[in-house]
Amino acid sequence: MIIVHATIPIRSDCREKALELARQMTAATQAEVGCISYDFYIGLSDPNTLMLFQEWESMEALMGHFQTEHMDEFLKELPQVVSGEVTTRRYAVQSVDEDSDERGGPPPVIH
Repeated sequence: MIIVHATIPIRSDCREKALELARQMTAATQAEVGCISYDFYIGLSDPNTLMLFQEWESMEALMGHFQTEHMDEFLKELPQVVSGEVTTRRYAVQSVDEDSDERGGPPPVIH
């Protein structure tokens, strides 16, 4: 699984436009093959910061997302509403078998 987290500072005078772009992008992306979850959140400490949290089945699904028409449109409109640097982090996640820990042994016993 691939997880992507982005922080997007938005201009206060363009907040409604930014939220509408986020809504449109969310609806279109959630319909994509390989998308597990995709949603924007408003920062509690700064309501002019959007946080994007995405989960993808594979790197191939994420790369396909970058080739969509709605992604092109979003990236074209985004500079009009952004007020600073957009930061993005991507994580590759592996599941750990419930019967063993990441070292391959049995789970530790906690008393």
